[in-house]
Amino acid sequence: MTAQRTLRLVLSLLAGLLLAGTVATSAQAEDGYRFWGYYQWTAGKWAFAQKGADVVVPADGAVEGWRFAVGGAAPRMPRAAGDFEAICGKTPAETGKKRVALVVDPGTPEDALSGETPKPATGTCVVTDPKATGAKVLAAVGPVRIEKGLTCGVDGYPGKGCGDQVKNIKIPATDTPVTLQIGAAVGSTAAPAPTTSSSSSSDDGAPWTGIIIAAVVVLVLAGGGLVLSRRRSSSQ
Repeated sequence: MTAQRTLRLVLSLLAGLLLAGTVATSAQAEDGYRFWGYYQWTAGKWAFAQKGADVVVPADGAVEGWRFAVGGAAPRMPRAAGDFEAICGKTPAETGKKRVALVVDPGTPEDALSGETPKPATGTCVVTDPKATGAKVLAAVGPVRIEKGLTCGVDGYPGKGCGDQVKNIKIPATDTPVTLQIGAAVGSTAAPAPTTSSSSSSDDGAPWTGIIIAAVVVLVLAGGGLVLSRRRSSSQ
């Protein structure tokens, strides 16, 4: 069995244990891995994805999640709820496309590689074609580093490493929730709604302003010409 298959098997077993709830959270030291976990928001909570992101095809209105962390027997879910309305509520639906809310949680400084700092967790509404996979949805928000078939980096984080084994880890019983930074929707082709502002009225008046200025200039020049003509007449 290759190292890649071994790693995939271990991660799959960990996911299975989390889903089955057969392993209790423990404060005892254990061995684990540092990796990006893939999740779906289901029935009001996060669940570890049963299949890879290159296979899963999320439906319109789905919420996808990614979390970078050191994982062992305890779950390391995204630290923010998968609120579709908060992420995609302001993005209009488009014919022939689907909206998927994407939560990306780079994790805590304690989980980070030495010398790297995780960015804040973000929520992005991805507007894409109905057949787009979870992998395509993730790639819509930034470059994804893939090594040996594994998702190793998302939008440049982390800059190195991929599913590395970590010895003697201690996983907290709970993670402190975070507030998502909601970004602009990506992939949307809907035209922005027309807006009215004071600049519109000033623009409408701009031609008249030019005409008035031109008229004043003509009057000044005409007045100057009249004065000059009178002087010439007086001199003669």
